[in-house]
Amino acid sequence: MSVRARLRATVPAPLPPTQAGPPEITGPPGRRLLVQRSDDAIVAQPLDDAFAARAGAIVRFPAPWPRRRGTWEVAPDATLAVFAGVHAVRAVDPSGATRWEVRHGCWSGGCEEIHESYASYADRRDHRYPESGSVGFSADGRLVWAHVRGPLPEGELSPDTADEWLVIDAEDGRVLARADAEAVAAGSAHLPHPTDPAQMALSIGEGQDGAPLRWGRWDGKELTVDCLDDDLCLLSLSPSGERLMTVSHDQDALAVRDSRGAVVESLDWDAGAAIPRHPEAPADEDELPVCWDWAGGFLDETTLIASTTESDEDHGQYRHWLVDTTASHGFVPVDYPAPVSCEPTALGGGFWSTLSPSRDVVHVWSADGPED
Repeated sequence: MSVRARLRATVPAPLPPTQAGPPEITGPPGRRLLVQRSDDAIVAQPLDDAFAARAGAIVRFPAPWPRRRGTWEVAPDATLAVFAGVHAVRAVDPSGATRWEVRHGCWSGGCEEIHESYASYADRRDHRYPESGSVGFSADGRLVWAHVRGPLPEGELSPDTADEWLVIDAEDGRVLARADAEAVAAGSAHLPHPTDPAQMALSIGEGQDGAPLRWGRWDGKELTVDCLDDDLCLLSLSPSGERLMTVSHDQDALAVRDSRGAVVESLDWDAGAAIPRHPEAPADEDELPVCWDWAGGFLDETTLIASTTESDEDHGQYRHWLVDTTASHGFVPVDYPAPVSCEPTALGGGFWSTLSPSRDVVHVWSADGPED
């Protein structure tokens, strides 16, 4: 049995792929944005409930540095973009004006400088391939959470602190709290609690060394950080924020966890046991490596979209999987009208997206019922 995927919308990218990275849909239902980053700017276009672009509503945020030099995030109301760069976190409004900036330690290798500007290292060969942190807006858009390389110009938390986690006032850039992230990152991603602005998840990648997962709570005075695990990639939070979808660092285990990081009873799947043999795999190959992608997420409180494209690519068609955590239907493949060429991105509200092979169009899907 499989589940048919129904195409619900086709959303063209505002910028051509020769000039920008792939487009992505961000934000929860009711506040969705189509976002695309070029070297010069972030382009954000509000979408309606049917994923159609609102006419004349494109917002452009001029970028302070090229897109390969960091990450970025657009506020839920598209009034502000925050760039997490090599030396600073900078908030920019649509006019290109800097609303605020928080400088921090350098993300490039062993550099210990506190740079004054991007220009001070833009042409340095030893800064061509920096590591990076990330930023995330709280659910109400009033806070920016930033994962940075320490220290800040104001000083170190302690000599042993490498990465810091900051809570910043989105309006004026005041650093409200700092904490040791207890990591040395190559990259990271923020996942905001869907309903509680005081909570944020941080999924950190340390290359081959691990994948620390952190959970932060800001009570208005103090930032508390819980270290949920050091070997998990967090992919998604459920609409309630009470469940987490994770894949292990070595990609062999997919699980649903509670907010303390504990696996919800029976909701964990070993790749070798759960993933059926690829139908196009040679019959004479007995042992085929299989793994979960670091992709997918919650479609609603009880349904996940997951994929196995990395281990499928040697055999043929990429496979995506719909997972019903109520066990009504269990684990079933998604049947698309045409082959897909990438991992899925969960959008919530029962929807997920994929990119066209040319990476200039976003396709939005929903499940259209089982078929034999």
